[in-house]
Amino acid sequence: MDLKSKIVLIYGPTASGKSNFAIKLAKKINGEIINADSMQVYKELKVLSARPFKKNFQKIKHHLYGFQSVKKNFSTGDWLKLVNQKILEIKKRKKVPILVGGTGLYFKSLIEGLVNIPNIPIKFREKIRSLHKKIGSKNFFLKLVKIDPLAKKHINLSDTQRVIRAYEVKKFTKKSLYDWFQNTKSNYEQKDFYKIYIDFPRDELIKKLLVELLK
Repeated sequence: MDLKSKIVLIYGPTASGKSNFAIKLAKKINGEIINADSMQVYKELKVLSARPFKKNFQKIKHHLYGFQSVKKNFSTGDWLKLVNQKILEIKKRKKVPILVGGTGLYFKSLIEGLVNIPNIPIKFREKIRSLHKKIGSKNFFLKLVKIDPLAKKHINLSDTQRVIRAYEVKKFTKKSLYDWFQNTKSNYEQKDFYKIYIDFPRDELIKKLLVELLK
């Protein structure tokens, strides 16, 4: 298979060897590495996230590592906007984008797209939560399925967070949360990706993590 025409996704648990594998692959296929780990975007979390060493940054170009302060909000949507830009830039340089990480939501947003629901004001959300607390889970769920019948097919009564989310989205946007999901599209097709999962025996993985932490 010609990996040079693909967006390569390398994923797996922390310290499983993803970064080293990605660097070796990047050298072979003329690639550049993009971070797809939500912990590694932050400057302050270098040790806990097993970030690649600076010497590796010099060998192969790395993007979106340690650039954001933990004091600032950084969402999956923020990451997706940046990563789409990086993919375009890398492809313009006739190189291969190689995304490396362990954050499933990041990969999911890239592959499937991210739901672009309008921001719901905090006061509005608090009002919905107060209603849930006042009338109880069962009655709240009944009110939800009355205004949004689609929710009944997708949400269990016991899943409080999703029930509240579906209710506030329907009330605020006048559109079912599941209509928002259905209309979500990725910028890419499935054939654009080549996925590689890096696995590692659990005992060895724990030892490796301890070594990283004690350095």
